[in-house]
Amino acid sequence: MMWLLTLLQSSNEAERAAREAAERAIEAGEEMAEAGSLYLNALEAAQAPAHINEFVYLISIFLLAIFIGYYVVWSVTPALHTPLMSVTNAISSVVIVGALIAVGAEVVDGGGWSRWLGLGAVTLASVNIFGGFLVTQRMLAMYKKKER
Repeated sequence: MMWLLTLLQSSNEAERAAREAAERAIEAGEEMAEAGSLYLNALEAAQAPAHINEFVYLISIFLLAIFIGYYVVWSVTPALHTPLMSVTNAISSVVIVGALIAVGAEVVDGGGWSRWLGLGAVTLASVNIFGGFLVTQRMLAMYKKKER
C-alpha cells in the first residue's frame, strides 16, 4: 500500500512539474510573440519613408524565425520533448507535401530549379521524419520497465 502512495505522489509531482514547464513555455512564447509584433511594427515604420529591399526583408524574417525557434525549443523541459518531437514530425510531413508539389510542378520560367529544390526538400524532410521517429521511439523506450 505504501508503494502505491509513493507512486501517486511521484506522478503528482511529475504532473505538477510538467504543468509548470508548460506554463513557462507558454509565457516564453507570449514574450516572443510580443517581441515579434514590436519587430514588425518597427519594420513597418522603417518601411514607410523608403522602400526596403525584398531580400533584406525576407532574410530578417528568416533570422527572426531562427531566434524565436531557438528560444522556444530550448525552454521546453525534458518531460515535454516527446510531444514536441511529434509536432516536429507533423510539420515535416507538411513540408514533404509542399516539396512533392514542387517536384511535380510544370515550370513555366527558367528550367528545373524548382524540381531540384523540391527533391532536396523531400530528401531533407524524409531524413528529419525518420530521425524524429527514431528519437521518439528511443525516448518512449526509456519509460518501459526493464526486463530482468
